[in-house]
Amino acid sequence: MIEAAPDITEDAFLGGQLRLKQKRSGHRAGHDAILLAAATEAHAGDRVVDLGAGIGTAGLALARRVAGVKLSLVEIDPELAELARANAAANAIAAEVMVLDVTADAQAFSIHGLGPDSVDVVLTNPPFNDPVRHRGSPDQMRHSAHVATEETLHAWVHAARRILRSNGALTLIWRADGITDVLAALSRGFGSFVVLPIHGEAGRPAIRVLVRATKGGRAPTRLLPGLMLNEESRVPKKEVMDILEGRSVLPLVEP
Repeated sequence: MIEAAPDITEDAFLGGQLRLKQKRSGHRAGHDAILLAAATEAHAGDRVVDLGAGIGTAGLALARRVAGVKLSLVEIDPELAELARANAAANAIAAEVMVLDVTADAQAFSIHGLGPDSVDVVLTNPPFNDPVRHRGSPDQMRHSAHVATEETLHAWVHAARRILRSNGALTLIWRADGITDVLAALSRGFGSFVVLPIHGEAGRPAIRVLVRATKGGRAPTRLLPGLMLNEESRVPKKEVMDILEGRSVLPLVEP
C-alpha cells in the first residue's frame, strides 16, 4: 500500500474519472499516456497488456473507458509497479501488475502468464528520447525509461508481436521524427497500419505519432488528418479537451 508521502502526489486524469498517485519528481504521467489510451481499441473480455506501464496511466485510462477488459500492467521498476498496483485498487479497476523487463525473453513472459499468441491488445509508450539530443538521468532505471537505444523500439515491438494473437492490435506512441523507425520495426509481422500525427500547434511539424498495427494485417496503410493540440492562442482545442477528459476517443478507434 502506498502511504501519503512528500514525494508522492495524487493527480486527476480524465476529468477526475481517474485519480493516480505518482512521484513528484522525475517522469510524470501526462498527455501522451491519455492520448495513447484514447487511440486504443478494445472490447469487454479482451486481454489487454500495457507494456512499460509506469504508474498505470494508459492501461487504467483504457480500462476506465472500456469496462470488462482483462488488464495486465508490465513495468520493470518495482516502485512504479507498486504505485500502479495501488492506483488500480484505488480506482476499483481490476489489473494484474507484473514486474518484468519488456526486453526479457519468451520464457520470462510465459512465467508471468504472457505466453505467445495469448493477448488481444497491446498498448505501449516506449522510451523514445534520442540519446544524441537528450541528456539522460544518471539514474540507470530512469535513463532506461526515457532514452531509446537503436534496439529499443525493435525489442518492444518484438515483445508485443510475440504475445499478440493473430489479428491482435498494437497501439503505440513515438516521436514524430522517428516515424520511419516505427514503420521499419513494425514491418516484420504487422500490417494494416493506421497513423495519426500529433501537432502541438498550427504551422509546426508534428511532435508525436500514434500508430495502430495489426498482427498479420494486410490492409493498406492509412494516414489520418493530424490532430492539433492547441489553438493559435496556445489554449487546448475543445476536441482535445474532450479526449483528455474522457468524453471522446481518437479516430484510430473504429466507430
